[in-house]
Amino acid sequence: MADSPAATNTHHGHSADVTKRDLLQLITGAGAAILGGAIAWPLIDSMNPAKDVLALSSIDVDLAPIAVGQGITVMWQGKPIFVRHRSAEEAKEADAVPLSQLNDPQADKARVKPGHPEWIVVIGICTHLGCIPLGNKTTDMRGEWGGWFCPCHGSQYDTSGRIRKGPAPTNLPVPPYAFESNTKIKIG
Repeated sequence: MADSPAATNTHHGHSADVTKRDLLQLITGAGAAILGGAIAWPLIDSMNPAKDVLALSSIDVDLAPIAVGQGITVMWQGKPIFVRHRSAEEAKEADAVPLSQLNDPQADKARVKPGHPEWIVVIGICTHLGCIPLGNKTTDMRGEWGGWFCPCHGSQYDTSGRIRKGPAPTNLPVPPYAFESNTKIKIG
């Protein structure tokens, strides 16, 4: 059979259609990919932590203005953090407490950083019902052990933040922190 002009046109027309179709599919696919990326990027980016959350993921605390016997409260991740400058005598007494006298036995050395026994840093939330204990101000009631006192139900903590009396089941937690210099810590 000989090629008729109609058959030739169909053949050439088919070849041209395939090329146009491939180009249209390529353009459509590229457009869909760009549109998908334009929709997905804001969605993925919205899952990142907000700038205010990132700012609170760690905080720097200047220790220089805190006098011996004084404490300050700073906020970290929505929690009050008690930073207290203990006297050498307070640090020595806290270290000498026999673990058998503690409701939640933990050595003072495990709660402070090596080389800095005068600084205690704890999360200032009572472990009984989540109240904020008193004791960071020098005028606050500090309980029998000179640490922190929760007036709600009478829990008393020593100068290491360890529970000594009352219904609180555990010590005040120690947040993650590190000394960046002798007068500066980073919490978080």
